[in-house]
Amino acid sequence: MTNIRRELMVIGGKEVKSASGKWMQVENPSKKGEIVAEVPRANDEDVDMAVNVAEEAFKTWKEVPIAQRGAILLKIADAIEEAAAELGEMVATENGNAIRYTLGEAKNAGEKIRYYGGLASEVKGTVYPGPKDAFLYTRREPLGVVAAITPWNSPLALAAVKIGPALLTGNTVVLKPASTAPVSVINMVKIANKFLPAGVLNIITGSGSECGMALAKHPKVKKITFTGSTEVGKQLLQLAADRVVMSTMELGGKNPQIVCPDSYQDYVVNGVIGTVRFNRMGQSCSSGSRIYIHKSIFDSFVDKMVKKLKTYKLGNALSEDTDIGPIVNRQQFTKVYSYIEAALKEKKATLMCGGLPPEEGPLAEGYYIEPTVFVSPDDSTVLAKEEIFGPVVVAIPWDDEQEVLRMANDTAYGLVAYIWCHDAVKAMNMAHSVNAGSIMINYWGPPTEGHPYGGMKESGIGRENCLEGILGNYTEMKAVTLNMDYPPKGE
Repeated sequence: MTNIRRELMVIGGKEVKSASGKWMQVENPSKKGEIVAEVPRANDEDVDMAVNVAEEAFKTWKEVPIAQRGAILLKIADAIEEAAAELGEMVATENGNAIRYTLGEAKNAGEKIRYYGGLASEVKGTVYPGPKDAFLYTRREPLGVVAAITPWNSPLALAAVKIGPALLTGNTVVLKPASTAPVSVINMVKIANKFLPAGVLNIITGSGSECGMALAKHPKVKKITFTGSTEVGKQLLQLAADRVVMSTMELGGKNPQIVCPDSYQDYVVNGVIGTVRFNRMGQSCSSGSRIYIHKSIFDSFVDKMVKKLKTYKLGNALSEDTDIGPIVNRQQFTKVYSYIEAALKEKKATLMCGGLPPEEGPLAEGYYIEPTVFVSPDDSTVLAKEEIFGPVVVAIPWDDEQEVLRMANDTAYGLVAYIWCHDAVKAMNMAHSVNAGSIMINYWGPPTEGHPYGGMKESGIGRENCLEGILGNYTEMKAVTLNMDYPPKGE
C-alpha cells in the first residue's frame, strides 16, 4: 500500500476526506489489478457540504468584475500548461490513454481555460430600440451553483470545458469527475484553487449513484452540465426537469464516416483511422466507428486500413513508444469483448483484423484489445447500431448517395459525422443532409476553441466550446426597461 497515491477532495479551498472516511480505489488498466491511487468515497453528506460552500462563495464571486475573473482564468491556464507533463502522466496511469497523447490533452485543457478567460469582454447585454423616452437593455447574470459531472475518457479537457465558462460568468462549481479517472482532475482543481477564492471551485469524488445523482438533485444546484452516456444523461435530465434548472448534456454517439469514390489516398485512410480515436482505444463519443466506403474503392481502402492498423504498437500507457494503450477498466473491457464475441458468433460481418483479446503474453496483463475491423454488406448488424466505446469499427459499402445519407442518419444519435470528399459542393450538400451537431469535412482533429460542439437527438442538448454556449448555458438574460420621462414633465 505504500506506493498507492492518496488524494483528497477540495471543498472550500481545503483538502478533505469524505464524511464517512471511506475510500475508492483507482486501478492501472495497463496492469490488471494494480491499484495506483485512492480517493474519498463521497456521499450525500459531502455533496451537501460542497454545495453549501459553493453557494456561499457565489455571493462574492458574482460581484468580482468579469475582467478580473477572466484574468484569473488566464493565470490558471498558464499554471495548467506548466504542469502538463505531470498531469498527462496521471491521465495515462489512470485511464490508459497513451502518454504520448495525454500530454497534449493536458496542454489542451490549459488552452480551453485560456480561451474562456479571453472572452470576458464578450459576456454582455444588448441595448434595444423602444418607445420614446424609454431605455431598453438586457443583462447577463450568473445562475449560481453549477454541478459539473465529467467522464474518464478525456478527463482534463472535458473538465476544463465546464469549469471555464462557469467561472468566467460568475457561477461557482461543484465538480464530480468519473470515479475511474479522478486523480488528474483533482490535481488540476488544486492548481486552479491557488488563484481562486475559497469555495468557488470544489471537487468531490465518488460513485455516480452515491455522489453524482445526489449532486444533480440538490435543491441549491442551479445548473447541471454532464458529459457521458446517453442512459445517465436521460436520468439527469429528469432530475433537471423536476426542479426546472438549466442543463447541458454531451452524450453518446455512433458517428458515421462517408468515404466518397475520389477519396482513396493514404492520407484519407490515415484520417479515417484518426477519427476512430484508436489512440484512445476508440473510447470517445466522437469516434467515427461506422465507416461507409464507396464500392469502387471498398476493398483496397479496407486493405490499406488493416495494413496501417497492424503497424500500431499496443502496450503500457506510460511507454513513450506506445501507440495504443489499454481499455480503461474491466467493466469496459468486458463490454467491448462481448460485442466482438457476439459479432463472431453472428457471422453477419467478417473480421479483417483484431478480434478477441489475447489470453497470454504481455498484452494479457492489461485490458488490451487490438484495433478491430469488421466488414458488413449492410448496416443491420449490432456493430453498426450500438455505441461500443472501444477500438471496434464496421466498414460498409455504398454506391448510392441518397442511400448512404439514409444509413448515416439511421441512428438514435447525432453527435458528429465525417465526410471525405474532394468535391467541395458535394461534401457541403452531404453535410447539410446529415443530422449531426458537428460535421467534419476532410478533417479529423479535435474541435477548435470557439467552434460550437454538441449533439442532436440522443447525443445531447446544448453547445459547448463556444461563446454561444457560454451565454445560453451559464447565464440568465434579464430584460430591463427604464422610463426616462419619470416623473412626467410638468408634474
